[in-house]
Amino acid sequence: MTRDAPLMPPIDETNGFFWEGTRQGELRVQRCSESGRLIFPPRVRSPWGGTGETEWVVVSGRGTLWSFVLPHPPLIPQFSDLAPYNVILVALDEDPAVRMVGNLVSEAGAAINSVDPETIAIGAGVQVVFEAVSEEVHMPRWVLT
Repeated sequence: MTRDAPLMPPIDETNGFFWEGTRQGELRVQRCSESGRLIFPPRVRSPWGGTGETEWVVVSGRGTLWSFVLPHPPLIPQFSDLAPYNVILVALDEDPAVRMVGNLVSEAGAAINSVDPETIAIGAGVQVVFEAVSEEVHMPRWVLT
């Protein structure tokens, strides 16, 4: 386990199935049962369709680097030893309107500052990898494809 996630996400009944998936090496998102549109982050109800019913689906974990930032200085003190590091926004292949925040790493298990910021390019293909940062949380990270 790593110290690259000093802030742990809250896990509850709305997002628990997402985090269970990350522990199993799956990227799961909700889908509106009526419209078929993907939903992320997890919600109690679908914003589309009259019933608000959702279901969980496993997606490929592939996407496109849509945007990124290099926090200067790191705004969260727990991350200052890792600076410079990247925070990326990934548009999923299944639905580019669904975007996930994460970090680009050089390989599975690498630190969030393992990629030279000068080499990061919007439009690059990425694939999710998972890193155990606690017993309960396996954080989605991204590597170039």
